[in-house]
Amino acid sequence: MTDRYDNLAFRAALARGTVSRRGVVLGLGGLGMAALAGCGVKGRNPGGTTAAGPGGGAAPVASAAPDLSANEKVVNWSNWPEYIDVDDKTQQRPSLDEFKKRTGITVNYTEDYNDNDEFYAKVRPLLAAGKDTGRDLWCSTDWMAARMIRQGFVQKIDLENFPNHANIEDTLITVEFDPGRLYSVPWQSGFTGIAYNPKATGGKKVESVDQLLTDPALKGKVTLLTEMRDTVGLVLMAMGKKLEDFTEADFMAAIDEIKKAKDAGQIKGFTGNEYGKPLSSGDTAACFAWTGDVVQLQADNPTLGYALPKTGFPIWSDNFIIPAMARHKKNAEMLINYYYEPEVMAKVVDYVNYISPCRGTKAILAKEDPEVAKNPLIVPDEKTLASAHVFRGLTAAEETKFSQAFSELTAG
Repeated sequence: MTDRYDNLAFRAALARGTVSRRGVVLGLGGLGMAALAGCGVKGRNPGGTTAAGPGGGAAPVASAAPDLSANEKVVNWSNWPEYIDVDDKTQQRPSLDEFKKRTGITVNYTEDYNDNDEFYAKVRPLLAAGKDTGRDLWCSTDWMAARMIRQGFVQKIDLENFPNHANIEDTLITVEFDPGRLYSVPWQSGFTGIAYNPKATGGKKVESVDQLLTDPALKGKVTLLTEMRDTVGLVLMAMGKKLEDFTEADFMAAIDEIKKAKDAGQIKGFTGNEYGKPLSSGDTAACFAWTGDVVQLQADNPTLGYALPKTGFPIWSDNFIIPAMARHKKNAEMLINYYYEPEVMAKVVDYVNYISPCRGTKAILAKEDPEVAKNPLIVPDEKTLASAHVFRGLTAAEETKFSQAFSELTAG
């Protein structure tokens, strides 16, 4: 098992230059978010028709290209680097090979989704013009999926082609930006919690947001994340608010709490996932951290602690979405359905070590890789999942205002 974690860390470092996939996703800071929040335009809407969108409001209807699934046995999938099972000897992707064997459909799998905003900048002009992006499927993080759904750039999934829809974990199916998961389907998930180094805390466990923000023993040795939704989300829940329906006043109150701690010298800075090295050395005593990073860090330094606050914590997902004008929609739906077979998803999770969004994988992992199945950061129990919450979707105006407030907080 140590070899497997070492290999995971090696592959991550090789692909990202010591920056984990989660860090690339979310370590961009508030400035980039603020700059792009107002860039969205409504999806091309033939005839000007609208439909009830996720969340109940009127939303543009995504354009649909002629579905060539019956004639063309292909599906074009863009995904993040190092985010699928790989045979380390052959460098083949076993789950994709099996899908082709079963269905005759070839998956053109491209690892060209390196950053949410960067990818959005590539596809938005095509989507806004009602043109095919050349992709049938990609995986966007929650907030980006919410933006694309809001703008009418995403097609509704035909559940007749996705009978395994019932296998989506309960905590992930009821999200504000897509109730019932009709426009997006989780690919992999992770938690945001608290990591700490007992050598730097005097042996003390750090298990709450309040400790992080107020404990004098940690003063000047705390870092929070540059990702707004994770940092503010943890503080909101510590204040007793729900991530699914907090108000603007709630958000700004959380900003004030963080600012108070910053002004008091409690917080030494805001980071992407570069918190790993100072946490391991003890220069940082405690920090907000992502589960995927912590699995890797603990492989090298088992003494590091990790806690999921009792007040609740964010769960994030990267989500399958089928864009407007996708030419092989049915094939894409068949592929999504395939990965929601627990046996298939278990193989992916066993390799990438993120959290499965699919029911039934735990029992399979317990048989095939007991050590992974016992790791609560990879296979959380139902009680843990019940305390995990998805940060609600934001309107364009909220995205701009909140990102600006957070950018000002993290500056300097």
